[in-house]
Amino acid sequence: MKRLLPAGILALLLITACGSGSPGTSGPGAGGAGAGGALPRPAGGRETVTLTVPSSMRGGELSSPHQLSVPKGWKASVWARPEGARMEAITPEGNLLVSLPGHDAVLELSGGREATHEKVVLAGLESPQGLAFARRGGGWVLYVGESDQIDAYPWRGHSQVGTQKVLAPDLPDEEPAGDDIHRQKDVAVAPDGTVYFDVGSSSNASPADRSYDPPRGVIDSVGPDGGPVTVVMRGVRNGEGLAVAPDGRVWTAINDRDEIPYPFHGEAEGQSEAFGQVIRSYVDDHPPDEVVPVTPGRDLGWPLCNPEQGKSTPPGSLADVPLIPDSVTNPGGKALDCATLAPIEVGIPAHSAPLGMSFLAGTKVPAPWSGGAVVAAHGSWDRQEPRPPAVLWMRWDAGRRTLEPARTLVSGFQEADGERWGRPVDVVPGPEGALYVSDDTAGAIYKLVPPR
Repeated sequence: MKRLLPAGILALLLITACGSGSPGTSGPGAGGAGAGGALPRPAGGRETVTLTVPSSMRGGELSSPHQLSVPKGWKASVWARPEGARMEAITPEGNLLVSLPGHDAVLELSGGREATHEKVVLAGLESPQGLAFARRGGGWVLYVGESDQIDAYPWRGHSQVGTQKVLAPDLPDEEPAGDDIHRQKDVAVAPDGTVYFDVGSSSNASPADRSYDPPRGVIDSVGPDGGPVTVVMRGVRNGEGLAVAPDGRVWTAINDRDEIPYPFHGEAEGQSEAFGQVIRSYVDDHPPDEVVPVTPGRDLGWPLCNPEQGKSTPPGSLADVPLIPDSVTNPGGKALDCATLAPIEVGIPAHSAPLGMSFLAGTKVPAPWSGGAVVAAHGSWDRQEPRPPAVLWMRWDAGRRTLEPARTLVSGFQEADGERWGRPVDVVPGPEGALYVSDDTAGAIYKLVPPR
């Protein structure tokens, strides 16, 4: 079995190419239907395909054949086997960077039908996760989210970077500790050069997170040259998925809380008064995870307010989901009036655990898929029955400047008994129009190729 970087820094010759071109980001003026008018929703059916695994990459979770459900005509193969692969970015030369928090490193991969070359770009970092490229001063800059700081490196090409510049130091990391600490930081760079990053909560649902200094459960920003860190949006439990939309706004995909107490008075599951109790049938489908634009001054309410799709119009809709008071942390809305908070633009079924996110406008991914965004859903950890991992797609409504509720692009990572052989973490468009999906459970990068 070919395993990339399980033991030390490799010095392999790097050749060009998972393709050629520039990083697959989109902003104002980017091409594709998402920048002008919305494309029609995808039509056609689905089919089951066998994941192609090169003989040199078989082993571990990929020792036996696996089947994936994909849109008709799509193909799926294993492209590389980096252990603990997390977030990804396409380099200006068209290769693939992937963060390896468990190895404190960032790896560059290149090749055609499969990755044939690898090179460690950065090592000795503190649990690096988020990666992003942006042009600045006539050259490319690589931004990296370490668990305790945000870095910028001049990109020299061919796996070479210039001197590290720390843009945002001393970020909340392992302290203050809580019952569900989120250390890793994702990054995205807006068209004006502002760098956005998440600082996840230290808990599942403790109001204390809202008063820490520096605060947790927020989306922060910092200037392209560093300087003061600004809290942009609060009440964000774990907004790891940051991406730039076709209109230039940054969006985030958020992991919401677990074990939510029942918010309504009355009977449920045999309890005459279920208010404030953990009712399993309610927990399994509440609260939905969230996908929202990063809006200055906005508060998403966590952990005092929770999105409740039963109060949507129509009930159950995962578009424009209103927020209601938490029955334990905010009974009666005394700590925060949830009715004053803007509804959640897009909900994702509870405990999907969305992580990496990419908009596809301006890429070579074909229509109608280019008119939307993709999200890697890691799957639940305690739901009964487990929420399966998947790659999701959401249509971009250019007129309303918003995303629509998700549909499944790729599934099949979970067996009928709930066991998983894979869990997607990130998905990015390659320069040739394929999607590259990282998986930290199988230790793999999948290449998803749509029909032309």
